[in-house]
Amino acid sequence: MIALLKLKRPAYKVRSSLSYTVFKYIFGETFFSFFVSFLFFFFIFFVNQLLLMAREILSKKVPFDQVALLVLYAIPSIIAMSAPFATLLGTLITIGRFTSDNEILVLLTSGLSYKNIFAPTLLVGVIVSFISFGANDILLPMGTIEFTRLYRRILASTPALEIEANSVKKFKDTVVVTGNVSGNKIDDMVILDKTSDGERRVIISKTAEFIDAGAEGLRLDLDDAFVHSTKEVSRENYDYIKSDVLRYRIKQDDLITGGQTISAREMSLRDVFKVIQDKEDAVHTTANIRNVEVLVNALELENIIRRGPENRDWRQREAQLSAFKREYNIAHTIINDRTLLIFRLEFYKKLSIPFGSFAFIFLAVPLGLLAKKSGQAVGFVLGILIALVYWSLLLGGQNMGLKLGTSPFWSMWLPNILTLVIGLIMCLFRVRK
Repeated sequence: MIALLKLKRPAYKVRSSLSYTVFKYIFGETFFSFFVSFLFFFFIFFVNQLLLMAREILSKKVPFDQVALLVLYAIPSIIAMSAPFATLLGTLITIGRFTSDNEILVLLTSGLSYKNIFAPTLLVGVIVSFISFGANDILLPMGTIEFTRLYRRILASTPALEIEANSVKKFKDTVVVTGNVSGNKIDDMVILDKTSDGERRVIISKTAEFIDAGAEGLRLDLDDAFVHSTKEVSRENYDYIKSDVLRYRIKQDDLITGGQTISAREMSLRDVFKVIQDKEDAVHTTANIRNVEVLVNALELENIIRRGPENRDWRQREAQLSAFKREYNIAHTIINDRTLLIFRLEFYKKLSIPFGSFAFIFLAVPLGLLAKKSGQAVGFVLGILIALVYWSLLLGGQNMGLKLGTSPFWSMWLPNILTLVIGLIMCLFRVRK
């Protein structure tokens, strides 16, 4: 009698513990791929910055050493933007190569779990997030401040940088509105200024010629000029002048000191938060005062309507309705303060961009595990496509926040939330499979 032996497939027990050797290996490979990817994105953003400098500054014959300093001060912003995308691309390339080379298969058949893959890559994401946050919160404000200071010094020696077609430029007490620009010729120029005597002037010219007066500042030779001036204390009295030729000067000091308000981009996260709190208190106080005015006008309008047409105030109902609408619109504008909105967007942006490095890990690992062959090439292509989509969502959210008034949190955090949710779903599906 022949005994038939039934061969059984050996059962491998999955170990939940981490392998230090595997952890160190995957961490090292992921970090190396991140570094290479970081250089790739850094080069792209750096070249883009150089092209902007060439178009806006080098074409105006600004000294090269000053342009080089401007580029140097712009590097923190390049670092902050490159880090999240480099994490995505580096992780995709690393895990894709492991999968296509069957190293993941060997790891799993050896009894090790997916924890040995996620743990080192997540550590890379956490480290890069902290580095990106430091660049975004410390180096970026410092670089932006120095960039602005140097740009103003360059502007003092080369005022032509501020003259662009169809633009509005503010210099201390002067606002310049330009039409089409051809060389040094400017069409349809409007100048709004305030003199040292307290006169407010509106100067209109059909054509103007820009003259770089060097140390004297900016000079504009206006043709067919019209000047309208009023006293600050008496707006009813005004003077006007017509001139075939008018010479107008903007002093060098006005070029340097114009628009020196510190922006949210030049502040740390803590400073931005403090400004938001102060602005919210000021907005609420002003809005409450305006809401009282709205309520008073609404009650007056209601009383007029209740008394009926026989009341002598009945003819004032249209004027009272206009006053009510005006006060309501003012109160609504105060509540939706644009400056406060900009600071809120920048606050959430300073947090969302660094966190992108962490969120991308949850998406990159399961996508890398799907690679069957040519894992590095597939990871590179997928990384570029996802980076473009993420960048588009980030810019789109910022524009929607500024133009449509959407929630600053959702405007800046939606790309990260979508990335994290999709990544977690793919991770759960992969682990269960």
